[in-house]
Amino acid sequence: MTFSSTAIQNLPVAPANVVDASGQPRMGRYAGQTGTIDWSTLAAPFARSGWWRRFHHKRWQYVALSTPELFCGIAIVDVGWTNTAFAYVFDRLQGKQIASFSQDGIPGLSAHVSEQPGGASRFNCFGHRISYQPPVGAHGGKHQLSLHSKQFSIEAEFDDSGATPQLLAVGPIANGSVHATQKSPGMPLSGKVLVGDQRFDLQGGVASADYSNGLLARETEWRWASAHGLDIGFNLQSGYFGNQENVLWLDGQLYPLGHAHFEYDPVTPLAPWHIYTDDGLLDLTFMPEGARRENKNLLIAVTRYIQPIGSFSGWVKPEPNAEPRLVQHLVGVTEEHFSRW
Repeated sequence: MTFSSTAIQNLPVAPANVVDASGQPRMGRYAGQTGTIDWSTLAAPFARSGWWRRFHHKRWQYVALSTPELFCGIAIVDVGWTNTAFAYVFDRLQGKQIASFSQDGIPGLSAHVSEQPGGASRFNCFGHRISYQPPVGAHGGKHQLSLHSKQFSIEAEFDDSGATPQLLAVGPIANGSVHATQKSPGMPLSGKVLVGDQRFDLQGGVASADYSNGLLARETEWRWASAHGLDIGFNLQSGYFGNQENVLWLDGQLYPLGHAHFEYDPVTPLAPWHIYTDDGLLDLTFMPEGARRENKNLLIAVTRYIQPIGSFSGWVKPEPNAEPRLVQHLVGVTEEHFSRW
């Protein structure tokens, strides 16, 4: 993907490999896309046995699609010893979820999440099929997403050839080893969503993609916020990954942000949230319109999850002395997540 020299000055260019020749992870935040991620080449103190990696290696591919009418979230997750996928369609005009599925797969068979952030991912199990194909090569292009389930289907296309660079973040994990994530800016969207006899047009919407790959702790939790237009967007996380993935996309440039604070009531997560960063560059109010929830207890694994869908308003700044840039009703999500996996 091509990007401006100004953007490069805010964050260094992403390395081709997140592990260097001596086996040390290249910690930090970068602009651009990395290559295949191979944690087996790690050296001390981050190296782990093949058996340990089998149960702690987690990978997921998440895609968000938003229009004034709809918000769709789609994810394929490989947790090492098993896999799962979910997808939902949230009708913003009705304020409710109108279609969804959550399906655990067959270990080693149902899901494939690429070891490369720019690689293809798929899920196919019990009538639920997802295929995600990013563009081939480093200069971007069209992404293809296809989903077919009993309740609904999605055919979407989005183009990153003129977009701001992606974020690559690499960092240590307490009680785990190391993690890397690749987050995209907003990309122009087209396609359709079919729910029963209803057809929804995605033309003119915005897509974003989130790829993560790491050796995580047995227990992992986070708070997350993400929203994207074509000229502005952000990604914020508080929890297992510190402030590594906190960034602002603004007018074709990518800026690092400080630690994120999430002020909300876990008992009433559909009340307004206040989210801000400690560097004074972002201060937003999130107004939920509804939420996707899931609680799973598989004895050896537990997941508790809520993802409110709504809009953000407030202001952001690329640097401390800049004039605040107003944010008005930017569509996105927040999330509270706990996994024992």
